[in-house]
Amino acid sequence: MSPFRYGFETTLSDTNFDDALGRVGDALKKEGFGVLTEIDVKATLKKKLEVDFRRYMILGACNPGLAHRALEAEPQIGLLLPCNVVVQEAATGGVIVSIADPRAMFALVDNPAVAPVAEEAEDRLRRVFAALGGAQTT
Repeated sequence: MSPFRYGFETTLSDTNFDDALGRVGDALKKEGFGVLTEIDVKATLKKKLEVDFRRYMILGACNPGLAHRALEAEPQIGLLLPCNVVVQEAATGGVIVSIADPRAMFALVDNPAVAPVAEEAEDRLRRVFAALGGAQTT
């Protein structure tokens, strides 16, 4: 897998998809994030296109305090919220968890007041990442 600059990911080789979803949810909760949305890409592609796809879930994670601070500093920042986390089956086995880097996303905003929010969000999401364990791939 090629590295990317807008997020970070790990491969969980010691778990199945459902367990990985649970672990991600638990780790997010410990850092003050709730999951506002769950997009089941596999089910959507099957329903809309009759295409078979691997299990792939996009979670819209939100920390209300951080979201409020970001919205107070920059009202249109909602275009970049929530923090997305992707959980997907890996072709070689295991589960890949990818987390959008808030600092990279907020870099689009020319407002220095959002930088501390992005930094705190990234710190919290890096702790989620660390709690998941696994082999870092980017």
